[in-house]
Amino acid sequence: MNSILVGKAVTTPDSGNVQLLAKYGNRHGLVAGATGTGKTVTLMTLAEGFSKLGVPVFMADVKGDVAGLALAGTPNDKITQRIAEIGIEGYVQQANPVIFWDIWGQKGHPIRATVSEMGPLLLSRILELNDTQSGVLDIVFKLADDRGLLLLDLEDLRALLNLVAAERKDISTQYGLVSTQSVGAIQRALLRIEQEGGDRFFGEPALDLADLMRTQVDGRGIINILAADQLILKPRLYSTFLLWLLSELFEQLPEVGDLDKPKLVFVFDEAHLLFDDAPAALKQRVEQVVRIIRSKGVGVYFCSQFPDDVPDDILGQLGNRFQHALRAFTPRDQKAVKTAAETFVANPNLDVAEAISQLGVGEALVSTLQDKGIPMPVERTLIAPPGCRMGAITDAERMQVRAGSPVGLKYDEAVDRDSAAEMLAKKAEAASASADAPPAKKVEAEEAEGGFTQAIKDAVFGTKRRQGMVETMAKQTARTVGNQVGRQILRGVLGGLFGNRR
Repeated sequence: MNSILVGKAVTTPDSGNVQLLAKYGNRHGLVAGATGTGKTVTLMTLAEGFSKLGVPVFMADVKGDVAGLALAGTPNDKITQRIAEIGIEGYVQQANPVIFWDIWGQKGHPIRATVSEMGPLLLSRILELNDTQSGVLDIVFKLADDRGLLLLDLEDLRALLNLVAAERKDISTQYGLVSTQSVGAIQRALLRIEQEGGDRFFGEPALDLADLMRTQVDGRGIINILAADQLILKPRLYSTFLLWLLSELFEQLPEVGDLDKPKLVFVFDEAHLLFDDAPAALKQRVEQVVRIIRSKGVGVYFCSQFPDDVPDDILGQLGNRFQHALRAFTPRDQKAVKTAAETFVANPNLDVAEAISQLGVGEALVSTLQDKGIPMPVERTLIAPPGCRMGAITDAERMQVRAGSPVGLKYDEAVDRDSAAEMLAKKAEAASASADAPPAKKVEAEEAEGGFTQAIKDAVFGTKRRQGMVETMAKQTARTVGNQVGRQILRGVLGGLFGNRR
């Protein structure tokens, strides 16, 4: 099997079935359409198809119904009729191999990342910082690198911010201006994230990308489902998390060129949240990732209501299109219909703009890449039903699936090892203990640690009884050279000794 059955084309009586070829699955795609028109079922059909090809899938479950992929479907008249209309042979209702994930660890295994892995750019987006505050966060990360301090969780980041505030003058001189107002604003933003539960996302064990790219013994790719029904209420955290995950794939996976099938398919639901209020640098980063990640064997599929929710530069990279119905009730809707119609390869037997508003539930206008990567003319298509349950699952069913997961022991328990917060706390304790030590002991310690250093200072700078090398050289130079050149030489010698302090 080297293709996925998308459905049956009904533009003309002899149109035939519409297939998504496996070798072009990494050329990305777009699933669009109004609420309630069948986008979720199309995503489930694609996910199930990729899984049968042996391709792992990662997708977000925004409404809670994608979780049905983990259980077998039940027969009903509508499915039986659709199977007969399409002419599907060997249709079987069965469960798919699924791993549930959840940032908060409630509906799936926790997903964690370290603060260092997230980086200052994406973290600034989560914290909703302005440009000045983002610059201070850049300095914090640079300071952590220079001093060898691990940034693993938000406690580490807060400890670094306290250090920056305490050494603000010196750090401003070396790295750039740091204001107490900016540090305070970042601290308040961290507090908001913690109150929303976002602090559980930062820490260890961090997600190993290899665990998203698993296959079963029978060769089926595992479908990773992120519980996002609560996460979607925090759109910046949701979109930034998925962007971070996509960026990690981009940075860690090797170049593989064009394969017979993708190594992983990544589904980005509610895609408009990724681009709403995103700075230009972030949009450029997304475009770069989408453009190049194809060569690493990853296919990215965006799902949104309107095609123009995705910027044109990225929309042009999406070779596989699945357009469900759009209702042209408002000027915004009419513009969206026109945009959608213009993105398809024309079919002389189909008025695309008219068909978009007439599609029924479970129908879509589909254009996929065919031989030599050429997009097929758009076809009005009856979408094939998946073999899984098309709907939500119970908490008991979710727990049963989770209990059989191969990664539970690895991620369910958090690990807190020594990092920036602990290292700075130990340093502060040592300094406090030294300050509280009896005078005699402090003198002994200073003599033990600094006796040799003091001897060198006495030889160079002298004591009350004995002249040092510096004084000797200065007097000899002053006696020997009395003109302007001599005074410049003397300043040069002293400058070399004392002019490089910071």
